[in-house]
Amino acid sequence: MNPRSLLNQLLYPYEAFTALRETYGPVSYNQDGKFWEVFGYDNVLMLTSDPETFSSDGSPFVERAESWEEDKTILNLDPPRHRQLRSLVTQAFTPRALARMTARIAAITNDLLDQTIQRGEMDLIADFSYPLPVIVISEMLGVPSEDRARFKKWSDDMVISEYEDVTRDNLAAYNARMQAVVRRTLDELYDYFRVILAQRRVLPRVDLISDLLAAQIDGQSLTEQEILSFCALLLIAGNITTTNLIGNTMLCFDENPDTLERIQAQPDLLPQAIEEILRYRAPAILIGRYTTRNVTINEHIIPRGQMIIGWTASANFDPEQFPQPERFDIERTPNRHLAFGHGIHFCLGAPLARLEAKIALEILLERTQHLRRNHNQPIETVHSTFILGPRRLPVVFTGR
Repeated sequence: MNPRSLLNQLLYPYEAFTALRETYGPVSYNQDGKFWEVFGYDNVLMLTSDPETFSSDGSPFVERAESWEEDKTILNLDPPRHRQLRSLVTQAFTPRALARMTARIAAITNDLLDQTIQRGEMDLIADFSYPLPVIVISEMLGVPSEDRARFKKWSDDMVISEYEDVTRDNLAAYNARMQAVVRRTLDELYDYFRVILAQRRVLPRVDLISDLLAAQIDGQSLTEQEILSFCALLLIAGNITTTNLIGNTMLCFDENPDTLERIQAQPDLLPQAIEEILRYRAPAILIGRYTTRNVTINEHIIPRGQMIIGWTASANFDPEQFPQPERFDIERTPNRHLAFGHGIHFCLGAPLARLEAKIALEILLERTQHLRRNHNQPIETVHSTFILGPRRLPVVFTGR
């Protein structure tokens, strides 16, 4: 098995990510990509827990640092600025704020199912798991959800490669192409949001963009670039996570039909099932950091300024942390998976993704029966080096 094959990682995650760990050892240097990789739970946890040693900000260590600076988001900032900016947006994801969104998420879910329920089949991604989070995040930001076709194109361009399988042999070509595509996509996104910002400066609304325009840190307003970066991050990351989580759920249920039957009979099992799905098929599979000093990991001396990739998906199958990691077990306790990262960069939208998935799946299971993957049609895989999920997932069902 090729452990770096995207299709293998999607369909056989335990085998693929275990093979990564066994093939390359706990620490490996990727000569073609010029970065280090770690695969075990403890080492990945260490990367996420020590921002002073493992920085998210690569600008001091990369070529064309001015481009890096221009496109910074809270994902690649360190304290104290990271803490200041994150605290502003966190207010949109508090339990109280999310509780106010519950009814709206349910209404959107029902509207989407109304369009497909009579057909008895749909593409779970295009018809359901993609539009739901895009509509939700669009309404939070205050941008027209009718533009979601444009949002999907931008999201796809940011994360999807033309290469079906990214290997050490084509990694350099992949990186060069993706840098050019990301630059063009961000320019289009920023131009789109500049128009929205100009409108909100004249006529503020009750939405997140207006809140960011009014926000201040130590008496200083956010720069336009900081607000643009927030908008791009929330729009793209805010939909990718939930889209992949719902799609990956269907794959797990397809492989474990007894589990699906249990949840249909006992819906209160769904939240803990979602946690096991996050461990078994995490929507994102790795994180990146830069060493701020010489550091030794498993007897490998890694110099200052080196990039390190932490394979969170591999860590989620580490038998030292997860007994019988190959088992899909919705009653796994404890389940300290790293699907949403850890530490100061723990996924900002994790509470929203969990809520959207829970509501969407509850309603989907209430309104359908005999729900299953359509094995007569192929799955299309998202072609990306850092997210995991189906790009197309046909399902069939009987409407209740």
